[in-house]
Amino acid sequence: MSNFSNFTGPTELLQGSLDRILPDVVTRTIDGYAISSYGNFNETIYGLTNCRRDIPADACLACIAEAARILPTVCPRSADARIWYDTCFLRYGTDEFIGSVDTVNGGLILMNVLNATDPESFDKIVVELMHTVWKSALVSGNKRFAFGFKAFSPNVTIHSMVQCTRDLPAAACNHCLANAIGLFPNYCRFRQGCQVIYSSCAVRYEIYDFLFHENYTNHYAIQSYKTVLL
Repeated sequence: MSNFSNFTGPTELLQGSLDRILPDVVTRTIDGYAISSYGNFNETIYGLTNCRRDIPADACLACIAEAARILPTVCPRSADARIWYDTCFLRYGTDEFIGSVDTVNGGLILMNVLNATDPESFDKIVVELMHTVWKSALVSGNKRFAFGFKAFSPNVTIHSMVQCTRDLPAAACNHCLANAIGLFPNYCRFRQGCQVIYSSCAVRYEIYDFLFHENYTNHYAIQSYKTVLL
């Protein structure tokens, strides 16, 4: 989670706005996404929620509700607060960020500490796969989300996913994904798995199926990752 700036007005004004906007965005997150605002002029608070699209509605709502509970307590007086979970994202702030891409104010990279076998061939497939899902996420109707997989060997399949927050138009989503995937050569080269997470988008690939389904397993418990803050 991140706190990028502090609120300079009265504490009760900020708390009053948060008491209204946070319950509102939680209840609006029916289809995995919501935006909201409360206040007037320079006293307005904006809020956004976004869940990973493969997550069931009840899991999405539970994730957002927990984020809304935690964030104000961890980032008190914050004029720009954000919290990332594996399956959801919540942001609120005094700047009107809705519809604007943000790849400047913070980001997160999670990389598997293990390298792939035959790394050059592995990375070639990763690049091809990421570009395929990247373009798919921009297609109207896909709600800024796409996933795919491709066999690397008889025993290894590479799984990938990209997602933008759904307030972004296609051009802004494209810009965010280009920036995120553009970091792969510097941070993800030869890695068995890697994620780049911005406030506006996220990209990921792994050698296991990390999307939600009936037999979903949290592989973080058995994988080792290195974290880099941008």
